[in-house]
Amino acid sequence: MERDQRCWLVAEAPEKLGSLVARLEALGWTVTRPKAPFTSRCLEDDEACLVGLVQLDGMTGDPLRQLESLLLHSRCLWFAILPDDALEDAARRSLVATLCHGFIEPGVDGAELGYLMRRAAALVQLQRQELALHRRTAPLSADIAEYEMVGTAPAMRTLFQTIRKVAAVDAPVLINGESGTGKELTAVAIHERSPRVSGVFHAINCGALPDQLIQSELFGHEKGAFTGAAQRKIGRIEAADAGTLFLDEIGDLPLEQQVNLLRFLETRRIQRVGGLSEIAVDVRILAATHVNLEEAVREGRFREDLYHRLNVLQVKVPALRDHPEDIEILARYFFERFIREKPGRLKGFSRDALQAMRDYSWPGNIRELINRVRRAMVMCDNRLIQPEDLGIERRQGPASGLSLCQARDEAERDALVAALERNAHRVQAAARELDVSRVTIYRLMEKHGLARPMSEAPA
Repeated sequence: MERDQRCWLVAEAPEKLGSLVARLEALGWTVTRPKAPFTSRCLEDDEACLVGLVQLDGMTGDPLRQLESLLLHSRCLWFAILPDDALEDAARRSLVATLCHGFIEPGVDGAELGYLMRRAAALVQLQRQELALHRRTAPLSADIAEYEMVGTAPAMRTLFQTIRKVAAVDAPVLINGESGTGKELTAVAIHERSPRVSGVFHAINCGALPDQLIQSELFGHEKGAFTGAAQRKIGRIEAADAGTLFLDEIGDLPLEQQVNLLRFLETRRIQRVGGLSEIAVDVRILAATHVNLEEAVREGRFREDLYHRLNVLQVKVPALRDHPEDIEILARYFFERFIREKPGRLKGFSRDALQAMRDYSWPGNIRELINRVRRAMVMCDNRLIQPEDLGIERRQGPASGLSLCQARDEAERDALVAALERNAHRVQAAARELDVSRVTIYRLMEKHGLARPMSEAPA
């Protein structure tokens, strides 16, 4: 082997394995023995070791449970050391079957041990090379590391380039994109690349606040300004002084509150509810919406002057179906991100699962992909995730005869109907699942001709 031959040896009674250690060292292996209690912190240098040996003979109770957690969070390939009759214990047998590559007897022959260790180390190296290949997203790796935004498709390259450009100036930015595409991540990326990076980043969902609280949340209030105002409160705009304020779902902001926001954008001054003095605030405004604001302006639901104030710079976050070549990269990225939640036997995605993901329309975009991958990692009973674990079926291709606009409307309606059915037609619960406001749910129901419930059950 070209690299150091280092391995773990985990045992409650390491003195009983002196001869095994001697044989390993004679074969050129450096043996590292973590001390009890056995937790994931024991393996701080996990990447340096390729193979692990664990003594299970006689181990029961808490040490065995600790050991299970240790092996589950390790990247090594493990062999159990125990005689055959020790497998009669159900707990030990389960641990070996699910988390170990194999098992050997304490007195295993040196030649056989050497062969097993070399083959296991070669397999781990191969697995790590394969993982590194799937993680590689050059030349955008610096962007990905900074933003946790993943993608190599032209649409994502354009997004990364736009982020760099708009981050360099201090003008307002309007971020457009469907729900679940990562608009808040985009806002964070702009903030972290801007001269305001040392300041705070505050985010507020305009569609999630009750109408009567929006002004107080944005601008703050003085003590005694209204019933329940027991003390002065600093609003989100003032709290973000010298930093960035992200207004998510700006299209759901009520018309009467749009006037106050417009005045702040024009004067850069706020007045707390119940206050008389104006306060100068230096804050950059980023806004996001998944609705068409130009259409909202035409319909009188959004002020045209506010739209132009917010839309100085524009960033379009692509829907997942617009860069399908990134689906596999994203799926593997989130698989690794949540790897501590997966069973030890789970190794990745089957070819059928990858194809099913490529064929799927992803109406919920990246948020839906994260949820499906995470659920599949928990529920999968095999070594590789299958389409049924993801909850999607193989499809032959997009429906024929549909324009792109029609296909999007159909996917939007399907997502809305499914969310309402899953939540027993409770609008508030469906809105939380889809991460939109109740107003948006009602608007979409009207758009797609869905009947509104006569009375909504408590969420």
